[in-house]
Amino acid sequence: MDTNSYMHSLLVANPLRESTLRAVIETLQLPSGSRGLDAGCGIGLQCLSLAEAVGLTGHVTGVDVSSEFLNRGWEIVKEAGLSERISFQEGDVANLPFDNKTFDWAWSADCVGYGPWESLPLLKELARVVKPSGIVAISAWSSENLLPGYPRLEARLRATSAGIAPFVHGKKPEAHFLRALSWFRKLGLKEPRAKVFADSFYAPLSREIHNALVSLFDMRWPDVELELSSDDQTEFRRLCLPDSPDFILNLPDYYAFFTYTLFWGKITK
Repeated sequence: MDTNSYMHSLLVANPLRESTLRAVIETLQLPSGSRGLDAGCGIGLQCLSLAEAVGLTGHVTGVDVSSEFLNRGWEIVKEAGLSERISFQEGDVANLPFDNKTFDWAWSADCVGYGPWESLPLLKELARVVKPSGIVAISAWSSENLLPGYPRLEARLRATSAGIAPFVHGKKPEAHFLRALSWFRKLGLKEPRAKVFADSFYAPLSREIHNALVSLFDMRWPDVELELSSDDQTEFRRLCLPDSPDFILNLPDYYAFFTYTLFWGKITK
């Protein structure tokens, strides 16, 4: 999937997780008027909710390595009328372009712990730029059930290279995102915590949610057929491709759910 197609997919799929991530952010109780960082902000969708959380006098800085993502983020922020409260800067989460203790808090969604990079150095870099007593938080998509009635096929899809992402073959178990509490403790962050957030969808689906789920299928299981048996390939095409007469989203009793997991802690010094 090229960059433009991926950005479009993020926008189309956003209604699935927007309210969930807003609830995640609300849990952090970010101080009104505070200034924070969204590391690996992508096209800036979470920047909007973060700016809402810190109020009219707060400010959010989004950082991403992709200038294309940031350009699209600027467009989204301007359309939302938040260009005075959100700014963007190109940069690498592994080497943030900020001084020590710059922000009141740092946030990263589907980035730190959610890719092929070593997570501990990235979390350490987030902690470096946060002031004492400030919050460091990471969140990521952590599970889903999208094919009700077909647990064997969905289990096999989860076992593909795309399905287990961001975990990759050969990665140490302690590097898995759901082991993040140990990363916070190793860095000496105070009061490390974890919480899961769930959301669900069921028929009849609105057109917006239907399209969002179609986009999610494309992002969650791209190019998986070569890793499936011939029987599973046939079943996948029958159930997961929108042009199929048996497309699963057309079921009158369709139901699906997913979870996001949040880990957070406080800077001690």
